[in-house]
Amino acid sequence: LRRKRPRRHVSAARRQQHPVLTHVDQCWSMDFVSDNLFNGRRFRALTVVDNFSRECLAIHAGKSLKGEDVVRIMEALRVPDKRLPVRIQTDNGSGFISKSLDKWAYEQGVTMDFSRPGKPTDNPFIESFNGSLRDECLNIHWFLSLEDAQEKLDNWRREYNHERTHSSLNDMTPAEFIRSLRKDEDL
Repeated sequence: LRRKRPRRHVSAARRQQHPVLTHVDQCWSMDFVSDNLFNGRRFRALTVVDNFSRECLAIHAGKSLKGEDVVRIMEALRVPDKRLPVRIQTDNGSGFISKSLDKWAYEQGVTMDFSRPGKPTDNPFIESFNGSLRDECLNIHWFLSLEDAQEKLDNWRREYNHERTHSSLNDMTPAEFIRSLRKDEDL
């Protein structure tokens, strides 16, 4: 009998160290989180967070969110303040590896940074955020409809951005942190 030789696991490319974040909109993270309505029907929510300021930019609930939906949500984020990140970190979910999101990112000059399969530690900001969202909102509320879920998610997002302090932001809320940055820029 011939013994099978162990395969060497070699990465396709060396993983590059991400640059230290120094300003808002340098890197955003996106992920999907799932939950159920009261009747057992599943829904998904797209969460978008700025990694530097910890600001939750969007939580959008839908029955099934595809790449086209992600593009529409990203366009809605871009419109008010002309905000776009330099880089977006995501996992390899179907909504993120779609041709429509890839095309949008290329046209906008945004780099898509995909985490390694099975490595949630590659995208720690959004994983931590989704854990807080689950503990503080999804596990607490019953959602009667998709609209009810969106309303409760929007309320939690406002509380998260304007009332909930973060130790990583020197015990400021994301909104206070962004105001302090703008104040420093004006000096």
